[in-house]
Amino acid sequence: MRTTASAAMIFLTALAPLVACGSEPAPRTLTGTKWQLTSIQSMADAESTAVPDPSKFTVEFGADGTASFQLDCNRGTGSYTAEPGADGNSGTLTFGPIGVTQMFCPQPSLDQRVTSSLEHVRTYLFDGDQLHLSKLADGGILSWRPA
Repeated sequence: MRTTASAAMIFLTALAPLVACGSEPAPRTLTGTKWQLTSIQSMADAESTAVPDPSKFTVEFGADGTASFQLDCNRGTGSYTAEPGADGNSGTLTFGPIGVTQMFCPQPSLDQRVTSSLEHVRTYLFDGDQLHLSKLADGGILSWRPA
């Protein structure tokens, strides 16, 4: 009985490095996730704008390559293309044309600013539980939290 237990222990000890190597976390993906906008960082004037009600500004990344948006009182949809980077936490991201309803949201509203910013997004970065979307040519960063 003792020999069987010792043999089992040696076997499990030998397997431990293989299990550890095979348990690397999978790269994170945008597909199937939904986010709420928390802030808009402008690089031009180093200004950050907090979003007063993040639930009014959301993006959901569908498995079919379609992104759905809530933009204050407006809704939008459009295609997206995401290519993960080698690190598994960042990559390139572009949105195709986004069709948006044209309701006039009560002012002040960030709907127009967010809508125009989305056209210029080029990369994404997962940082803990945050998602940061960076605009072309250091044009700014849209920061999101899980919805």
